[in-house]
Amino acid sequence: MSIDISKMPKLGFGLMRLPQKDEVIDLDTVCKMVDKYIAAGLNYFDTAYVYHGGKSECAAKEAIVDRYPRDSFYLATKLPAWSLKTEEDRDRIFNEQCERAGVDYFDFYLLHSIEEGGNYDTYERLKCFEWGAEKKKQGKIKHFGFSFHGTPKLLEKLLDDHPEVEFVQIQLNYIDWDNPVIASGRLYEILKERGIPMIIMEPVKGGTLASPQPEAMEKFRAARPDASAASWALRFVASLPGVMTILSGMSNEEQMNDNINTFTSFEPLSDEEKQIIEDVKNIMRGSPTIGCTSCRYCVDGCPQGILIPDIFSLVNTIRIYKEGWRAKNFYNSHIAVQAKASDCIACGQCEGVCPQHLNIIELLKDAAKELEE
Repeated sequence: MSIDISKMPKLGFGLMRLPQKDEVIDLDTVCKMVDKYIAAGLNYFDTAYVYHGGKSECAAKEAIVDRYPRDSFYLATKLPAWSLKTEEDRDRIFNEQCERAGVDYFDFYLLHSIEEGGNYDTYERLKCFEWGAEKKKQGKIKHFGFSFHGTPKLLEKLLDDHPEVEFVQIQLNYIDWDNPVIASGRLYEILKERGIPMIIMEPVKGGTLASPQPEAMEKFRAARPDASAASWALRFVASLPGVMTILSGMSNEEQMNDNINTFTSFEPLSDEEKQIIEDVKNIMRGSPTIGCTSCRYCVDGCPQGILIPDIFSLVNTIRIYKEGWRAKNFYNSHIAVQAKASDCIACGQCEGVCPQHLNIIELLKDAAKELEE
């Protein structure tokens, strides 16, 4: 059964950046956010085997599955290549995911983070595309696809080789539209030309586009005084034809309320607003910020325990807002007590899993200079 994108909720609830209390998921707040989201007529939830150290799927069970009829919402999760060694691991992980989430099927199931190299090779070597198609025949998966961080060339090859794929999840936002590494614009055009439904991740680039430079914010406020920067980023993506669902990793009720308001009273970007986006892009390109989206894939495997995304966020704060002393104070009191940027041993584990293909080792050296000297 093909996907009718007109019947899908435009705003999806990403369960990767859930609110936390004492370093564990704040389930009470998550339940309140889920209730608000569903009350707004929205019902697409996106999790993954690795989110929140494996606890995100469990949170989905407690906040969604145990509290709402199974046919009233869509639940998506993902198979991680980096946890696969043999073909048997596919079913082992899938069964574990079903148990964690308390379901006997997933509405949308993805091969997680395909790009050139290890992940792609693993999925092909272990016949994961064929496995996914078989799971769909069994009714264990309703719709099968993949999330993608590779090149346009690889995307076209995958779509040619695997016509069983029903949808693709890509990173897309206005600042990455013509980014040569992310290539959001070209990936979008390939999928649009082929009529393949798109799920969009990182529409606000891990929160970066929610707090642009003051000069950029002035542009937005002059046109829409009461609109958030995040709403501009979401409207940019939602104005594109072929987009099925846009994932927002909402971490608190304020973000939830703002995003729901954006979509319940949705207005596509006007030509004048599209030009404002272009002006903002030019302003943002003038600051050499680090393009980290805080996915935190790099953190779990770091042998030094370095909080890499948090360090990069502080570096960006210094570069955008010129408030070095605040960032350094926060660094010394909250981050460096666990591990400093200069503690990096250049093992490369982080660079191997970074979806943004950042040169993390060198960036940590730069961060050490900015935060520790």
